[in-house]
Amino acid sequence: MRTHYCGELNTSQLDQEVTLVGWAHRRRDHGGVIFIDLRDREGRVQVVFDPDTEATFATAERVRSEFVLQVTGRVRHRPEGTTNPDLSTGEIEVLGKELVILNSAETPPFHLDDDSVSEEHRLRYRYIDLRRPEMLERIRLRARITRELRAYLDEQGFLDIETPILTRATPEGARDYLVPSRTHPGEFFALPQSPQLFKQLLMMSGMDRYYQMVRCFRDEDLRADRQPEFTQLDIETSFMDEDAIMTLTEEMIRGLFDRVLGVRLDDPFPRMTYQEAVRRFGSDRPDLRVKLELVDVGDLMQGVDFKVFAGPAVDPKGRVAALCLPGGCELTRKEIDDYTRFVGIYGARGLAYIKVNEVSQGRDGLQSPILKFLPDDVIEQIMQRTGAADGDLVFFGADKASVVNEALGALRVKLGEDRGLMEGEWKPLWVVDFPMFEWDDNTGRWNSLHHPFTSPKEEHLALLKSDPGNCHSRAYDMVLNGTELGGGSMRIYRGDIQKQVFELLGISDEEAEDKFGFLLNALKYGCPPHGGLAFGLDRLVMLMTGAQSIREVMAFPKTQTASCPLTNAPSEVPGSQLAELNIRLRKVPEKNRDS
Repeated sequence: MRTHYCGELNTSQLDQEVTLVGWAHRRRDHGGVIFIDLRDREGRVQVVFDPDTEATFATAERVRSEFVLQVTGRVRHRPEGTTNPDLSTGEIEVLGKELVILNSAETPPFHLDDDSVSEEHRLRYRYIDLRRPEMLERIRLRARITRELRAYLDEQGFLDIETPILTRATPEGARDYLVPSRTHPGEFFALPQSPQLFKQLLMMSGMDRYYQMVRCFRDEDLRADRQPEFTQLDIETSFMDEDAIMTLTEEMIRGLFDRVLGVRLDDPFPRMTYQEAVRRFGSDRPDLRVKLELVDVGDLMQGVDFKVFAGPAVDPKGRVAALCLPGGCELTRKEIDDYTRFVGIYGARGLAYIKVNEVSQGRDGLQSPILKFLPDDVIEQIMQRTGAADGDLVFFGADKASVVNEALGALRVKLGEDRGLMEGEWKPLWVVDFPMFEWDDNTGRWNSLHHPFTSPKEEHLALLKSDPGNCHSRAYDMVLNGTELGGGSMRIYRGDIQKQVFELLGISDEEAEDKFGFLLNALKYGCPPHGGLAFGLDRLVMLMTGAQSIREVMAFPKTQTASCPLTNAPSEVPGSQLAELNIRLRKVPEKNRDS
């Protein structure tokens, strides 16, 4: 139906007859000459219709926005002074000779050039939204990124292997999406949160190197970089240690950025331990573009007459930290109050501060409601430790360490964005030496920081029994600009170690057999050392396209409430269908439906 894509035309096709198809992006009638901007996947081109061809001109008069057209005409130069440097086809136009309206269109719910449309409206008419050039470009770039990743792994000898979507429910940190079985009444499949167990079984099967662009499903609260269904690039290898896996995947990502964006990432990526990342930046995925750092001052606060600081300072699970903002004295009271409300999102009960007017004047050169609680020697040491200079402002966080880390870690990034303190465009990082376990005060038991199949460091095996809190795992996360691109670990490949880990997590032999019996059985028959890593493809594309949310790089995403305005999913199903599945719904009281 066509000879060329609209966006492919240029001066090399001058005087050629071409046939194009696409949508009418805009129609303009200029005193007897009709201009139609014809748009397809590759771009737009201007088509001109003269009244000389009466039938064609009459058809052009009927065209409206988003009509689907077929045009045949001759490529020519645009008249002098009318070229459009913003279009790749801006030097030429097509003189239309034949025009066929393949399909008419009602007035669209919004114009493609309208940036004020709400996200809910865009998702309801996603097929219109995806016609917008920026959305098309993101989907195209996503396809190219996927193609480049596949090509790299294929060249490295990895096999693309699919794993089941209907599988068994296993604990992986989030709620499962369950699928009732018609043939096994009262029993359910689960949609996979990841292919974790299957990719390990593939290593036990001798596949050696596996990858998959896989759909994963997690029923959890959503945010900008989360969706109930998302895509992972899943990688698993045998007979490679963590250094080899990290080197291979780092090379893959570095090459991807070079080929797709022309960006040279650090070579090699810097590495940082989990403990250092949390101590300096309050996060295990720090944004290194922001040079601000957290500084511990708890040891200075243990004897002060200020319980807000002294309490956390002597609490083994507490932390008192400072964050120095260069030039922060410029902040108004309202701005400080806004930042106080911001850290409240992360559980902080306040945001103490000291304005540094003149360091050399000691207490007299400072301004803060908390100064009266602090001795002169403590104030002096705070100034020295934070490196505060004239005109700076020092923020403080004092609470449970987890609250301080989250609140000041988020504040650090926000200050970097608000105050223009971001340095460099891309800052990659490996975070390593994660704790193997974290203690849950609510349940009074240990939980896996990653998942229960993560291997402890060899030199920490004895700590599984004697000191689990100081046992480190062989886990590693790739971080870029404060976003976790991918995470992985070496896996437990010995049955006796897996049994110890299950026991520590409070998983009985009976529960382990019930939930993981197939994996435990496979460990008995020659399991190789293996490990892997999974990249969040949606997050990767989001970063590379500069989008603000992964919803902007997915063709048909869900809303923040995990619903689809386009299809109105989820929806009720007929009672007859439920009966086939042996399901009977329990009526939910009206007052509980939104809770």
